[in-house]
Amino acid sequence: MSYATGVNVMLAVQEKKTAAVDLYRPLRQYIAVTYGEKEAQAVEDDLDAVRQLRLDLEKPPNAAASPTLRRDNLLSYYRALAVIEPRFPISPDRDHVHALTFTWFDAFKPAKKAAQTSIHLEKAAVLFNLGAVHSQIALSADRADAAGLKQACNAFQTAAGAFAYLRDNAAGRATTAGGATVDLSVECAGMLEKLMLAQAQECFFEKVVGDAKPPALCSKVARQVGLYYEEAYAILNAPPLNQHFERTWISHVQLKAAQFYAEACYRYSLDLHEKEEIAEEICRLKIGISALVDAKKSARGVAQPLLDAVNKLETNMNHNLERATKENDRVYLMRVPAASSLTALPSASLVKPTPMAEVLDSTKESLFSRLVPDSSTKALSRYTDMVDDIIRTQAEKLQQGSEITRVKLKEMDLPDSILALEGNFSLPLNLKEDVEAVQISGGPSGLEPELQQLKDLRRVNQELLVQTEELLKKEADEDAQFRTQFGTRWTRTQSSVLTKNLQDRLNKFAANLKQAADSDARIERAMRDNFNLMAILDHRPIESALPSLARPIMSLDGNEDAIVGALKQSLRQLENLGAQRAGLEDILKEMKIKDDILPKLMASTGSQEDLFKKEISKYDQICEEIAQNIEAQEQLLLQIQAQNDDFSSVFNLEDYNVAREKSFKQISAAIAKYREIKDNINEGLKFYVTLQDAITNVKQQCSDFVMTRNIQCREMIEDVQRQIAGLNFTDGRAGYNHPSVGQSNLQRNASQQPDPQSAQPYPQPTYHHPPGEHPRPGYSYPYPPYATPQQAPYHSPSSQYPGYRGPYYNAPQQQPGYPPLLSANVLRLLVKRVGQIQYQGYTLADSRKRN
Repeated sequence: MSYATGVNVMLAVQEKKTAAVDLYRPLRQYIAVTYGEKEAQAVEDDLDAVRQLRLDLEKPPNAAASPTLRRDNLLSYYRALAVIEPRFPISPDRDHVHALTFTWFDAFKPAKKAAQTSIHLEKAAVLFNLGAVHSQIALSADRADAAGLKQACNAFQTAAGAFAYLRDNAAGRATTAGGATVDLSVECAGMLEKLMLAQAQECFFEKVVGDAKPPALCSKVARQVGLYYEEAYAILNAPPLNQHFERTWISHVQLKAAQFYAEACYRYSLDLHEKEEIAEEICRLKIGISALVDAKKSARGVAQPLLDAVNKLETNMNHNLERATKENDRVYLMRVPAASSLTALPSASLVKPTPMAEVLDSTKESLFSRLVPDSSTKALSRYTDMVDDIIRTQAEKLQQGSEITRVKLKEMDLPDSILALEGNFSLPLNLKEDVEAVQISGGPSGLEPELQQLKDLRRVNQELLVQTEELLKKEADEDAQFRTQFGTRWTRTQSSVLTKNLQDRLNKFAANLKQAADSDARIERAMRDNFNLMAILDHRPIESALPSLARPIMSLDGNEDAIVGALKQSLRQLENLGAQRAGLEDILKEMKIKDDILPKLMASTGSQEDLFKKEISKYDQICEEIAQNIEAQEQLLLQIQAQNDDFSSVFNLEDYNVAREKSFKQISAAIAKYREIKDNINEGLKFYVTLQDAITNVKQQCSDFVMTRNIQCREMIEDVQRQIAGLNFTDGRAGYNHPSVGQSNLQRNASQQPDPQSAQPYPQPTYHHPPGEHPRPGYSYPYPPYATPQQAPYHSPSSQYPGYRGPYYNAPQQQPGYPPLLSANVLRLLVKRVGQIQYQGYTLADSRKRN
């Protein structure tokens, strides 16, 4: 026991002493066996840190190690023990870590000790020493100045908190394990808590007296000091402490209790004297003096400064009693009441134990964080499920509340009707997007240029078709002219036979152009018929085409503004509730993210259910706020419904809604018709572009055909002219029979052996041909009949595409590939040098493929 010198003597508690113990080896062995050698190596630093903390604890207090340093070491070691407890079975009711026993000596009777294989004993002893160190810090403070007095008061309250935490959380477990010393009992921890509170309150008494506060206040503070001492004395006088503490402890506490009871009577009597309540003053002074006299009789071994303070107080009280008695006898003549008739002295507690849970919290410790037992993992999963259930339920309530608001407002046509009254109405979002798309693409006014483009493309295709037909016609006319001129000598195939397929294709092109013209006419007619309907889409902004909600022409009571104002105010409140719901949902998500109880679960030594209940309770407040929000919204929606009924009645909202819906339907119909015409025009443009390519392709074939025929024509004319001139002779006979179309020059040469005596200015060369192939005649036309498979490239658009939807026109389909066309120069060279043309026939389908 330590005393503080000064006017008021106080006590400090000595620390418990312990025997050395090696934590490193047993803990590492357990980790290696349970978690593996790799984990044991990973936590080497943590094991070293715990070993060092225990070594510092084993050192005896000395001048070098100040109480504050020992306090910090005790706090760190206790938090380390809280981390170790759930990870290592260091208790007799579990398969404990081998060779790990803690030994502690009694603080008040050092000859007694307790040794247990229980971490609970270690934690209880550390808490005891923590309270003891704080009492030493308080005792070492200089209470002569304000700062020292405040430091002492706070340290005593912290010591009381440590002893209270020991009593409530560790003492019971330490004694249950068996063999614990009395200083770690629940009774001793409770007594020390009261003693520390008494001394903390005593510091306040010194302050109020030093600050010359009113006697009544000083009396209340003093009385509470006495009450705390009385409670400590009562516990000291009861088993098991009555036989454990030295007599000086008991006498000190007893005398302190009497001293501050008398002090309270003395200060109270000063207040009574000022009020001239002399009779009660006399009685209070007598009671206080009597308490001091009785306490001094049994006070043996107390510190002399305390006896001096008690004697001084007794002297002052006797002096005031003598003065008050004389005044009453001479002046007041009041009857002094009996002590039993007086009320208890009032008290005022200004101190309380400092909460230690936060100071001792180990959830932020990183020691052994890699080691998580399977039981803790399962418990964490169960807690997570509980949290998820709360979050899901509350989130559904919030979402349901927002959905109810949306549906109710839509049913009441709010806030659109209010916006319409202010001229801020707008289309539904999907309809507005459709209108914007139409306007971006040019709108109804942009269809006319596109239709004109359609007409221009049709005209270009018609002109191309005419030009192509004229090419074939001109060639056919020339062929007929020469056939008439030369008669049977003109043996090549007629143009009409060779161009039959080309003519068929051109005729089909012409038919499709005629049908396309009919489709174009229908498009143009649809534009004229629906121009007024689609004209609404050209309004910019489109809202200008909508009907407006106007105020009534005549008003009976002129309360339209009040009705609108009240409705708008309610809508603002509803919007605020919606924003609050969004905020609450964000808070829920954030709470879930931050809700990591694994450290607390690992540090907890109590029931998991109690921990879960405590942790889940932090969601109670936000759940209550969500419920209040939903309830407030329900009431507000009822209010808005009534206000909207008044608004609808005054502003004839029903007629406005009918007109507005009619406008919406008109706009929707206009968009549908615009898209229909637009699609048909696009189909027409695509058709004409594709058809133009096909006609151009056929025109190129026709040009190649005509060129080739012209070359052949000139060669045949030369041949016929030579025949007429008698330049060719066969078998010595005059005259020349021109072979018919298809007759081989080689066969003719074989049957008509030339006369060696005859002159041949243009000898006929002999041509090689592959075996099995009949030789071709020297001047027969290479075009075979157009017998390639045919495909009808177009179909009637009116038969396949009713109305103006779908592919309005059928584009010509391309055929499989053909060899490239021969140029005019190459053909001419072949004719002159070889004398025959090996020419593969081309059809419109061929050129389509090439295209």
